[in-house]
Amino acid sequence: MPNGRMPDAPSDPVAAFERARKEMLRQKRIQTSIFLAVFAACLVAAVIVGQFNLVTLIEGFPRTTEYIELLLPVLRWETFGADVSEWYWNLDGWLELLVETLLMAFFATLMGTLAAFALSFTASSNLMGTYWIYFVTRRFLEIARSVPDLVYALVFVFAWGLGPLAGILALAIHTTGASGKLFAEVNENIDPNPVEGLRAAGGNWVKTIRYSVVPQVLPAFASYTLWRFEINVRTAAVLGFVGAGGIGYELYTNIRLSYYEDVGAILLIIVVTVICVDIICEKIRHRMIGKESFQ
Repeated sequence: MPNGRMPDAPSDPVAAFERARKEMLRQKRIQTSIFLAVFAACLVAAVIVGQFNLVTLIEGFPRTTEYIELLLPVLRWETFGADVSEWYWNLDGWLELLVETLLMAFFATLMGTLAAFALSFTASSNLMGTYWIYFVTRRFLEIARSVPDLVYALVFVFAWGLGPLAGILALAIHTTGASGKLFAEVNENIDPNPVEGLRAAGGNWVKTIRYSVVPQVLPAFASYTLWRFEINVRTAAVLGFVGAGGIGYELYTNIRLSYYEDVGAILLIIVVTVICVDIICEKIRHRMIGKESFQ
């Protein structure tokens, strides 16, 4: 050999693999440690800011049961029917307001879902090639869902007065932002092969969305829409607190006047309604995806 030197022996691939593996594990341990430290700091800060104290929690729990007892009337077995009739003395009026609440939630869900459907495709990074359109759409959806429903309702009550219109608009805007984000994330997880195939065949953007994206995402969109309707039913009841229509205003009025038994009657109506809506939406979802429900 020149200069009497032997060539360098080839590096051991097993040793190189072990070194790389150890380095990767070291980096993961560091990242995990940092995450746990940040998590612990956030937890401690949340406990302090929230004034979370087990002693205070235990001491105050009996007072919650006292309030629940105020919401329930005295029901005697001998006069059970008469007692329930007296408890629900305004059942017709409350049911009318409940129907108004359900229709508010339905109309708002419909409008918000249609808007979210249209905007979700321009808010998907894998479907929208023009960055500024993607950026603007994403920020719009963030603003729409970041402002609480009650704030929107207050603004619209100021603009259009008391009534269900303010509640519908508030729910529709918030639904647009929340559902638009979920729909966009579904779009970004689709199988890209049909999209690439249609683009290669000369399909424009609209046809690509129509024939390669929508068939993949429609079941998930429908499921999220039903879930959003359930949320809007509950939220519509709360929006009545600021005069945005529905049964919530009646509930708020009775709370302010300390008509405890009427508050309990209205709350029970809302709870039963939400349970029924949840069961119906669950059956619809199972039917759409071909899954058998419990008999």
